[in-house]
Amino acid sequence: MLIKTLKIILLFIVSLIALLSLVAILTYTSLPDNTGRTESSYLPIDPKTTLAQQLLPSIQQHPGLSGIYLLDDSHEAFLARLSLATSAQKTLDVQYYIWHDDTTGHLLLQSLYQAAERGVRVRLLLDDNNTNGMDDLLASVNAHPNIEIRLFNPFMQRTIRPLGYLSDFFRLNRRMHNKSFTADGLVTITGGRNVGDEYFGFGSGVLFADLDMAAVGPAAKDVEQDFDRYWASESSYPLQSIIKRTPSDPFDTTPAADKETQLFLKKLGQSTFVKQLREGSLPLTWTEVKLISDDPAKVLQKSKEADSVLAHLAPLMQDTKEELLIISPYFVPTKQGANLFKSLANEGKKVAVLTNSLAATDVIPVHAGYAKYRKPLLLAGISLYELKPQATVVTKNHGGIIKSSGASLHAKTFIIDNKTLFVGSFNMDPRSAALNTEMGFVFDSEEMARYLADNMKQKQMEYSYQVSKTPKDNLHWETIEDGKKIEFDDEPHSTFFSRFAVWVCSLLPIEWLL
Repeated sequence: MLIKTLKIILLFIVSLIALLSLVAILTYTSLPDNTGRTESSYLPIDPKTTLAQQLLPSIQQHPGLSGIYLLDDSHEAFLARLSLATSAQKTLDVQYYIWHDDTTGHLLLQSLYQAAERGVRVRLLLDDNNTNGMDDLLASVNAHPNIEIRLFNPFMQRTIRPLGYLSDFFRLNRRMHNKSFTADGLVTITGGRNVGDEYFGFGSGVLFADLDMAAVGPAAKDVEQDFDRYWASESSYPLQSIIKRTPSDPFDTTPAADKETQLFLKKLGQSTFVKQLREGSLPLTWTEVKLISDDPAKVLQKSKEADSVLAHLAPLMQDTKEELLIISPYFVPTKQGANLFKSLANEGKKVAVLTNSLAATDVIPVHAGYAKYRKPLLLAGISLYELKPQATVVTKNHGGIIKSSGASLHAKTFIIDNKTLFVGSFNMDPRSAALNTEMGFVFDSEEMARYLADNMKQKQMEYSYQVSKTPKDNLHWETIEDGKKIEFDDEPHSTFFSRFAVWVCSLLPIEWLL
């Protein structure tokens, strides 16, 4: 009876896949011609703008150097972007992998629209993987004469997105994971955060512990030039060539009236970053900053491996003299990466990794890809820490993530020898290495390196589980809660279903997709 039932279920699944594949083929639409686009590029800095008057004196006092500011506070990271949008007088160039139509996403979209109303030229480049349900909204915003939206590697099947994967998987599986927000060519923000409530500490759902950098000087110009490269790439399509809809009513720029949103907006005037930006007194760290970014042709498999983000990061890690700290929400090192970390450990160098626990991760297949490397890495002497699902991540400006029903790590940072840092969008996994485009800053700052490293080390036993291996070759987790050591012999605070899902995923040959 059981065998018969399983056969019926299997037949149903196969029939459903066949039906969906047939529908996908019948509804397949090829990409439109992309040669008639308008051309544009970043504009020279206007010294008369407010931002220029606030920042140019400091930039000129530090020739060849960039001023950087750490944005590790989720609320301040949102308010910094909102402040740049409201301060811009000439241009806003904005590039994101995810832009949700939730409270913070809508507020930032409003700020871009209001800037366009003031005469600011707005260019918004969005990866099309996460725009589902936003076609009418984006068409309305794109209708403004000072706003142009482009979709990167777009879906032609707009109604049922998954059908696109069935007919065009190998193209659509490659995404633009970059994030940047640049105002008047003077100030840019880049790092790990997308645009959405979970990235900015708003609401009561699972929130992401993340990290961004604000930068002025040559680093901002480099981001502008890189934005132009993506804007003009073969994979960037004008929104109106993909979304064939008549724009609806003009975009509503009225701020939300609910009390929670109004309280959130009141913090704009209390933000340290916003106050110091307006006063021209940002406590910037001046250093040489190198932007590393994948060629957008990577999604078309036309880029050179030597030009990739990974090709720039690997030698930096190989040159570790004493200690390498890796913070990556999705950590699937592959055999090549694992061998690199093992060789460093064998040379007596400290290697420590902070990633998500099973209970904290938002992508179970990635955890399955990571799980098989735990024992070999531990055997080599590499320290592994996994973020708790209820962690409170303390930042320099407030008591940490608040009002959250759970926390998930999203920052992507590497710290080498308490001096050299990478902050960006790159995860230590095959997807970032080979499939998605990524970007980030590499720079030297002992002050920032110590701050981030100390924050990781001093509180790691409170906000994470340390993983170890028992004499019987089993995994063991321990942490500190209320001053007491708590130990686990299985994935902490995980469900049977999630552990079963990890086991199933571990049997599949999908590491290259993770």
